[in-house]
Amino acid sequence: MTTVTEGSSAPALTGGGRFSLGPRAYPIVALAALTTGVSGVVAAQFGSGPYLDPLNATVSEYAVASRGGVTEFAMAAVALGSLALLAGLRSVRAPVRGMPEGLLMVWSGALLVAAAVPTTPFGDDPTVAAQIHRYVSIAAFVSLPAAGALLVPRLARDRVWRPVARTVEWVALAGGIGLLAITYVALPGERVMIGLVERALLGAEVALLAVLAIWLLRVAWMGTVVKFPTYHRFIAS
Repeated sequence: MTTVTEGSSAPALTGGGRFSLGPRAYPIVALAALTTGVSGVVAAQFGSGPYLDPLNATVSEYAVASRGGVTEFAMAAVALGSLALLAGLRSVRAPVRGMPEGLLMVWSGALLVAAAVPTTPFGDDPTVAAQIHRYVSIAAFVSLPAAGALLVPRLARDRVWRPVARTVEWVALAGGIGLLAITYVALPGERVMIGLVERALLGAEVALLAVLAIWLLRVAWMGTVVKFPTYHRFIAS
């Protein structure tokens, strides 16, 4: 049976020291959904006509132009994968309670609304639906880097999650920089290369989810608790 020292998060165990199906399934579902979502967004770039430039057109504009709702399906897949990730983190008692958990739920809910409520092509008069899409997209962009930033000190204090704290810190920082960049590009920058900036931001945000999901997979399936050497062990030996 896996032993966990005091003050560290512990994977949920069933009788006999075996993991239940839930914690083991969550990271697989999360990674599969994230992979599906990223693949869908990439595939949509090739089916929307030559008049859209990925450097200057946002993912939402591709969703308007694409046939069959590939981009919307991809956004919904990422949202559902994020919810599976959150459920998995909670099932192994990862330190996500409170604001990080709430921000992850905002990210997931905002993505689902953005997938269901279409925007309008750039240059057209914005409809009510387009305004809703815009605001929930902003909420999604802001919430995930904020959740990552709040998670960093919590992960660093947790013996199970400490090995990924630095990686989460870097990808959260990349997301924060991307958020500042897209804010500048969308306002005083007059949308110069907004497509490239948005995709870089989304890449950082998906990377944050992937890092957490991959480590969750290790914790749920292996029950790994990384043991760090301390001075008293060397002295005692």
